[in-house]
Amino acid sequence: MTVALERPTISASPTRRRRRFSLGVVTPYLQSAPLALILGAFLLLPIIMIVVVSFWDYDFAAMYPDFLTTNYSDVLGSWVTWKTYLNTIKFAAIVWALTLFIGFWVAYFLAFHIRTTAMQMVLFLVCTVPFLTSNIIRMISWIPVLGRNGLINSTLVHMGLVPKPIEWLLYSEFAVVLAMVHLYTLFMVTPIFNTLMRIDRSLVEAARDAGASGWQVLWNVIIPLAKPGMAIGTIFVVTLVMADFSTVQVMSGGQSASVALMMKNQMSLLQYPAAAANAVVLLVLVLLMVAGILRIVDIRREL
Repeated sequence: MTVALERPTISASPTRRRRRFSLGVVTPYLQSAPLALILGAFLLLPIIMIVVVSFWDYDFAAMYPDFLTTNYSDVLGSWVTWKTYLNTIKFAAIVWALTLFIGFWVAYFLAFHIRTTAMQMVLFLVCTVPFLTSNIIRMISWIPVLGRNGLINSTLVHMGLVPKPIEWLLYSEFAVVLAMVHLYTLFMVTPIFNTLMRIDRSLVEAARDAGASGWQVLWNVIIPLAKPGMAIGTIFVVTLVMADFSTVQVMSGGQSASVALMMKNQMSLLQYPAAAANAVVLLVLVLLMVAGILRIVDIRREL
């Protein structure tokens, strides 16, 4: 006759349960602590310092800790500043429209007209080759092309298409926009291409089987699914254009202005509190634009 011995179940002690519970609660915070420290030290702390300095007083020789709103009243109460902000927003809007148009069609060609993945990667890397050099080098490379005696004007005059060189090709707003489009188009191509590659090709085939034309498939299937990539590219391009001062300074020949160029001039004159106030206003403006984009398009599935 066998006798079944029943072992008593040993429950975890309350101390051990509390220890496991406390470790489970603290673990996510410990894992995120390094990144939080890095962001706090290199992102949040500098922004706080800029905000603090924007309320200080200054003269031609030094800054004085204080709490004044004079810098903001000078920024928001000057028609020159408003004109500069509008000019910057105009550059951002034009460059955004051109980079979106060019970037979408480049990404569309790579994603839907190149069949092999290897060739897609090769052509995409070809697009990135110019970006292996400095922005300044790629920007000033337009000067011998657009100049009065440059390649375009020399060709047009030699062919008899124009009687004299075209003046507005260089040192103008056209040159600024052209250089910015050249510099920032890849920032629109990359997220759109990534989004288009994730589109299920069966959706496109289903639309074609339903009798949709190529333009109907593009407008009703591909473009709506590509909106997250367009939004990410828009954020990249707009923020880069709003913060660019070197392109405006060089390609316009000092004839155009932007907010970043205005801040650079203020810092060269040791007007750091005024530059900080402009930086805070520009940061708020860019954050509002990004918030508007995020309200229109949900980009969480792309992250």
